[in-house]
This record gives sequence, structure tokens and C-alpha cells, in this order.
Amino acid sequence: MADFTHFNDQGRAKMVDVGEKPVTIRTAAAKASVLVNEQTFSLIRSGGMKKGDVLTVAQIAGVMGAKRTPDLIPMCHPILIDGIDLKLTLDEKRLAVDILAEVRCGGRTGVEMEALTAASVAALTVYDMCKAVQKDMTITDLCLVEKTGGVHGDYHREG
Repeated sequence: MADFTHFNDQGRAKMVDVGEKPVTIRTAAAKASVLVNEQTFSLIRSGGMKKGDVLTVAQIAGVMGAKRTPDLIPMCHPILIDGIDLKLTLDEKRLAVDILAEVRCGGRTGVEMEALTAASVAALTVYDMCKAVQKDMTITDLCLVEKTGGVHGDYHREG
């Protein structure tokens, strides 16, 4: 088990000690999409969904999700997040709500999970806000787009 950083000498899960790592600027961006039908897309665009403004509520939910990441993902460290930004855009050609979540901190561990959680929670909120109109929406393409900082260096997704 020596090669596995999240297991103790008894083979049980542990949170990695990052206390000796230097504080550096960390950023991460993640994306997701929610595919909807024409009626749902039209209601989102016009603001006609009964639960309210889908994009605004999803944006706020994504921010809240990023802040709650260590409460949801067991081995994530609670970190001081410097900034969270979500961009929700409508793609009429694909009938999609596209979500881009960007997170930044100065810390000892990265913010990839916070960005992924923000995108996920925003996508789930779009689903929740629209489920009375459409049940067969699809949440798709959740992925890390890029990350900077840390000992593993920068990552930029191809394509």
C-alpha cells in the first residue's frame, strides 16, 4: 500500500497530509452540458419555467456546490476558495445548456474537484428546474477542461 497515498499502513482510507506542500496559485475549469428538447429550450430561454430563471438558479447552485465539495467527496480537503465563476450558455443548434465552471485558490492542493462539482451541481439544477416539463434530459460531457498549479503541472484538455 506504500504507493497509494490515500491508504494508511493498515490499508484503510486516509486523507493525505498536504501541510508540507508549498502554497501556490491553483486554478481549474470544468464543463458539462444538459441536452433538452425544443420546448424546454424555449422555456429556459424565455424565462418561462415555473420554478424561475433556470440559468441564474443553476449558476448560484454551482457556486454553492463548489464551496461544499469537501462535504460531498470524502477525501477532498476543505480549502479557501478565492473565486468561483460559472458561465451558462444556450446552444440552440444542439438544444443544450452548456456550463463552464472556473475555480481559483492559493493553496496546497488543487481545485479540480471543486470545478467538477460546480459544473455537476449546476447541471443537476438545470435538470431539477426543468423536470416538470421534460423527464428525458441528458447530462453529458462532464470533464476537466484545464488545471494549473501544483507539483503535477498544468493540464489542458485537447479538443
